[in-house]
Parts: sequence; structure tokens; C-alpha cells
Amino acid sequence: MSSRKLQIMDTTLRDGEQTSGVSFSAAEKLTIAQLLLQEVKVDRIEVASARVSDGELQAVKNITTWAKDHGYLDKIEVLTFVDNGASIEWMKKSGAKVMNLLTKGSLNHLTHQLKKSPQEHFSDIKETIEHANREGIAVNVYLEDWSNGMKSSKEYVFQYLDFLTQESHVDKILLPDTLGVLNPEETTHFIRETLQRYPNNHFDFHAHNDYDLGTANVFVAIKEGIHGIHLTVNGLGERAGNAPLASAVSVIKDFMPEVQINVEENSLHMISKFLETFSGHRIPENKPIVGDNVFTQTAGIHADGDKKNNLYFSKLMPERFGRKRVYALGKTSGKANIENNLKEMGIQLSEEDLKKVTKHIIALGDKKEHVTKEDLPYILADILDSPNEVAHVEITSYVLTHAKNLKPSATVQMRIGKETFEENAQGDGQYDAFMNVLKKVYTKKSLPFPTLLDYLVRIPPGGQTDALCETIITWRYNDVELKTRGLDSDQTVSAIKATQKALNKLYDKNASNIKI
Repeated sequence: MSSRKLQIMDTTLRDGEQTSGVSFSAAEKLTIAQLLLQEVKVDRIEVASARVSDGELQAVKNITTWAKDHGYLDKIEVLTFVDNGASIEWMKKSGAKVMNLLTKGSLNHLTHQLKKSPQEHFSDIKETIEHANREGIAVNVYLEDWSNGMKSSKEYVFQYLDFLTQESHVDKILLPDTLGVLNPEETTHFIRETLQRYPNNHFDFHAHNDYDLGTANVFVAIKEGIHGIHLTVNGLGERAGNAPLASAVSVIKDFMPEVQINVEENSLHMISKFLETFSGHRIPENKPIVGDNVFTQTAGIHADGDKKNNLYFSKLMPERFGRKRVYALGKTSGKANIENNLKEMGIQLSEEDLKKVTKHIIALGDKKEHVTKEDLPYILADILDSPNEVAHVEITSYVLTHAKNLKPSATVQMRIGKETFEENAQGDGQYDAFMNVLKKVYTKKSLPFPTLLDYLVRIPPGGQTDALCETIITWRYNDVELKTRGLDSDQTVSAIKATQKALNKLYDKNASNIKI
């Protein structure tokens, strides 16, 4: 099988910045340009539109200065316009040496936007190209709305391409699906027809994602022999965005071994995270390749299959992209999920303890969205610290209230031995009110009650609002100190669990003297 080289042009800094609400600073643009060329190793980058603003001009100057010093200047491209040389003057100031000239690729756009004949438009284009060449600027040409042009005015498109391909000073012809209206069948037909008619010219395909077909259209365009494709990091771009870099690269690597590209796969997640930060647009968790959850196995049966023979692995191994496979913890977890997470932490449990931890994680998963690996040490400490015996003291039900300008209150139902009690009390906080109820019950029954010495609250790293909360309480009774811990997604509930453990330990210690 003969191989062929495909060029990848990243247009995140130009088309990607047309995403609603996205505006990169000059420093951010320089950083992104450096990462794309040096780390991701795309072939070319489109960094701006000419004549936008003074800030944009300075940003491009910064990029071209750096690029010239590092041998990348010919890889820096700028969108320009047929505007009597104004864009070319802007290019000269910016230091950029490659311009992507925006022209009309459909008769509809030409007639209603420019109100010119094809011959008039072609004449203006020829003059612009010649002017740019005299200034030492290389020219690529965009056929704006090319996809609709092929649908509704193919004769005009080929008339225009006949003109362009005879113009020896055009380096590349760029074919955009400007409104994202193509499906793979149409893309296949239009690209094939164009390449067969003009076999000696370089053509790029520029896909938009309005029907979520951007990657599919890129795939078939490459299959038909397109010479270059335009992509953006995270699929940023106007409306529904452009074909995403990570998805397209993965498709090329896995389904088209005959196509050679320079992109470093293990840098895709890194650049994706940079763009998430700089753009302010969060990556969907299930976005292919770069989403937070795409290498996470949630169902226990999947983890079990991976453990036995990698049954749920595919070519999309996370290590390719500098990532790791994660086994989620929650209500759909099985023992295999939990074993995999414990193994990463260097922990091995007995079968009995593993069953207890699994049961507890499933119960926690019913109460909160997910349980994280960072929660595991807290869960293990809580479970392995809990006795197997049936509790003699049990908090069976409670209502905790907190309202503005009213003291917090608690109503608690509890069992001590075989006897059930129900009381209410107020306090300085919900837990204080809960403790006052217990003291009331224990005083009424003349039962010993421990003194609270210290109250420590911890949550796993990450600071999420739904994180598990571990409460560790130090108690004193008859000059003896003991610690108990409780675990829950609610801080007060975790303290209640720790308190119940303390009361049970006290009950066991004094069992011979308690008459209930």
C-alpha cells in the first residue's frame, strides 16, 4: 500500500476564535501558536483575520517574530480579503508571509453580496494575487460557500477553478463547507469531481460541524485524496464549530494507515486543556478523545471484562493521548472496578472486606453523583473501622432544621438496646441540637455519656461540593480517650454516624452495668 502525506492546518486562532464569547489575548495566541507547531506538530496554523484590530495586529506580530526566529514563518497564515490592497498592507505590517484570500465560491454569494459578475471578481482576484506576489507574500485562495456553490452553481465553481488553476501564483486552493451543509456522500462526490478535474493542484478541505458531520466529511475527503484539511482544537468555531483536531487525527491514525501525518497524538489532550482554559468553553465530559469521561469504565461488567482479557479495550487506548484508563466508583460499580482502583493505590483487601466496601460504595453512589478514587481511603477507614456486630445504639430517624433568626433544632428517634426514644431540642447548630437530644435521653435514663473533646472535618482533595465528608470526633469517658469517624456526603450526617459509633463503643464497655 503506497503512502501519501496529508497536511493539517489548524485554524483555532482564526476560525476557532469566531466561537461566540471567545477572544484570545496576544499572550494566549502566542502560547497556542507555539504549542501547535512545536508540541502538536501541525503543518500550518491560521492565526488571524487581517484588519480586525490593532490588538490583533500586535498578536500576529508577536507570532511572526517568534516564528521567524524558529524557522516557522512559512507555516503562519492569515485570512485576507479582496480589498484593493488594504489586507496586503496589513500583512506587511504583521510580518506574515502567507495569506489565505477569501473569495466567493458560489454564484449566490457573488451575485447578492458583491453584486459583481464572475469576470469582474476574477479580475479583482488576479490583481490582488499579483500585488501580494510583488510584496513577497504567498497566496492560498478560499472559495467561500464552495459547498453550496457545488450544489447550486457548479458551472460557476468550475469556471472559477479554471481561472485559478491557470494562475500559477496560487499555492493552495481551500474548499470550505462554510455553512456545514454537506453530508459524506456529497463530500465524496464533490471532492472526487474536483480532484479528477484538477489533478495538478493542491486542495484543502475545511469542514464545519452544523450537522455533527464534520469529522465524517473530513474522513471521506481524505479517502478521495484531498491534500490538506483544516481543523480546530476542541472543535471551536462559528455556530456549531469546525471539525475537531483530536477526533480527525484519531480517525486518520486508526482507519487510514496509508495516510501520513505529523501530529503527535500524545499532545492532543494537553492542547485541549490549554484551549479549554483560554477559551472559557468547557469540554463536554463525553467529547471523544479529550473529554474527561471517555476513558472511564463505569459498569462493573466492563471492568471485569478488562481484568480477564481486555474485553472492552479498543484501538483508542488512553496512553496514546497521554491519559489513563479510569474505573469509576458508584452505584453501578462491581468488585472489579473497586479492585482496579485499590490496586493503583497498592491496597489489597480480603474477599470479605472487598464485599463490604463494594456494598458501601454502591449505597453511597445512590446518594451522590459519583464516588472518586480520592474518596477510597476515607471509605476504607470508615468500613474497616466498623464492627460487624449489630448496633446496640441506633439513630433510627432524625429531622434537623435551620432557619433565619431561629435557633437550629433537632428531633431524633433512637434505639438503645430494645427500647425506643423520641425527643427534640435546640442548639447553637444542627449538630449541637442533635447532641442536646442525646444528652436529654441519656440523662433521663441515667446512662453514661461521653464528653466531646475534638471535632475534625476532612474532605478528599478536589474541593467538589458533592465530595464525601469524613468527620473524626475525639471523645473522653472516665479519663479514656477514643476516636470515631463517620463518612457521608453531608457533614452533619457524617458527624451523626461518628457519634453513633462512640455510643456503641461506650455501650459495649459498660454493658454489664446497663439495665434497659
